[in-house]
Amino acid sequence: MAGHIPGGPGGRRRGGFERPKNARRTFMRVLGYMLRQKWLMLCVLLCIAVSAGAGVFGTYMLKPIINQGILPLIGQPLNSTTLAPLIGMLALTAAVYLIGALCTFIQQMVMTRVSNRALNGIRRDLFNKLQDLPIRYFDSRTHGDIMSLFTNDVDTLRQAMAQGLIQLVTSAVTLVSTFIMMLVLSPLLTLLIVLMLIVMIKMIAVVGRRSASGFMAQQRALGAANGYIEEMIEGQKVVKVFCHEDAVNEHFAQLNEDLRQAATRANTYANIIMPLMGNLSYVNYALTAATGAALAIAGRMDLGTIGSFLQYTRSFSQPVTQISMQFNAILAALAGAERIFAAIDETPEPDAGYVTLVNAVIGEDGTITESEKRTGQWAWKWPHHDGRLEYVPVRGDVTFEHVDFGYEPEKIVLHDLSLYARPGQKIAFVGSTGAGKTTITNLINRFYEVPEGKIRYDGINITKIKKDDLRRSLGMVLQDTHLFTGTVKENIRYGRLDATDEEIVAAAKLANADFFIRHLPKGYDTVLTADGANLSQGQRQLLAIARAAVADPPVLILDEATSSIDTRTEKLIEKGMDKLMAGRTVFVIAHRLSTVRNSNAIMVLEHGRIIERGDHDDLLAQKGRYYQLYTGQFELS
Repeated sequence: MAGHIPGGPGGRRRGGFERPKNARRTFMRVLGYMLRQKWLMLCVLLCIAVSAGAGVFGTYMLKPIINQGILPLIGQPLNSTTLAPLIGMLALTAAVYLIGALCTFIQQMVMTRVSNRALNGIRRDLFNKLQDLPIRYFDSRTHGDIMSLFTNDVDTLRQAMAQGLIQLVTSAVTLVSTFIMMLVLSPLLTLLIVLMLIVMIKMIAVVGRRSASGFMAQQRALGAANGYIEEMIEGQKVVKVFCHEDAVNEHFAQLNEDLRQAATRANTYANIIMPLMGNLSYVNYALTAATGAALAIAGRMDLGTIGSFLQYTRSFSQPVTQISMQFNAILAALAGAERIFAAIDETPEPDAGYVTLVNAVIGEDGTITESEKRTGQWAWKWPHHDGRLEYVPVRGDVTFEHVDFGYEPEKIVLHDLSLYARPGQKIAFVGSTGAGKTTITNLINRFYEVPEGKIRYDGINITKIKKDDLRRSLGMVLQDTHLFTGTVKENIRYGRLDATDEEIVAAAKLANADFFIRHLPKGYDTVLTADGANLSQGQRQLLAIARAAVADPPVLILDEATSSIDTRTEKLIEKGMDKLMAGRTVFVIAHRLSTVRNSNAIMVLEHGRIIERGDHDDLLAQKGRYYQLYTGQFELS
């Protein structure tokens, strides 16, 4: 389609959306969440049984009311004595229906609590699992796809749990109990009902299949439309910059049309079921009434039995219709639940590390002891397989040894990469886009695992270090700054949750962010929303630098950290950054070569290989690629 905007659910439509692959297994998992409140579930089932029983019993009372309460009064004078049996039976029937109504109310109220608690557990497990999944999982899925699990799929499941499942159970209980009472009243008329039921089930099966596929297509189209809306709202600036409003509108119109067609198809067949079943039930009712009248004329059935049976006939067709209607909705909900559980069952980020980061006290003789309090000094707690426990001071010594890596096995990004960063050194990476600069920092963080080669941190293979402890020792300032909804103070404190207000202010001053923060409406208590949209890009970057400063890590990674800061602001924070970097190992990725001049070593990368290395003066003397970049003879792209 002309003007198509790729990306997101709108640009990457998922394949055919089928029925749940294992409906029974998925249903049992959903039921497992509900049965965590087994006493409430028992209460619901008891209320369903009483409510259904009240309806069946109330209908049966028509027989004695007609035979013993009404027919004997025909042609008789009405007084309190003659009316007493009828009034008693009517009062009993009213009381039974009242109890049934009360149980229905309690059942709905309790089931709402059960379903919401179960959904609370499902959402919690899903969200917790997302925190444990590797970055690769999010790389292969759009935000819209993941968000649809919490919105479309959970909402569909909520409706099925709170309403559909209960109606299905209630209808089934009513159907069985009604069938039993019909057999008791008249086996012959029941046979007629069964024959009509077979016809109704055949009709439901034909319409139901078409309705089910329609609702599944509707769910898919709804997810695609919602995901596209979310993505386009998030990228409004990009849309407007490139004047893609018409193309975006055109593509959304197509998605919206797909949703309309799917919804129309689904609801057309769904809406056919009710009138179809209603008309068939009327035919059934008429046939039953005619057959019952013939039996009554022949003296083989009394009027009370006919009255009760005709009412059961109406009651019998209604649960069949409800079951057919809810069955499709529950199938769609189970399909959504299956996707939710597929995410919950995803393999979490592997972590076989056993070396941990601890607060340390380093004696004058170099001995290291562990401390429960924050000391400002860190050590690796390294238990060896022979039972020996070793404490290694955290110095920030990072070494790459013959590392090969590719995001996809067939596309290698880094080739036989070897480098080292000694404690306190500033190492810079420069090179064209796609040369592998950011990939190196991703590997240090263990966002991705190294298939070939080793990365050592203070002499320890990083695969032996627990990921949380490894990342706690690293501070990162990314090019794309993300600020959370909350105050400026809370966003800086995100770097270290136990930081005091004084430490937060000190970190802001170090990053030269204190001046502009104090000029905000409420200073450090100013609330940031929409990813800090009320701040300039440079101010957001300063907050990210302050966040890293308050974490006080031994190793600092600056991935285009000053790319969004103008030259004047860059000069203002240069001294603060020098203080922040003092005594730390620092990895810098930069396109602006002025920011890497004072680096201890500069690595020039091209196609995943280091083609030049040395300090600024050495590389200029080599008159190679770095010289060309610095003198403007070659442009980074």
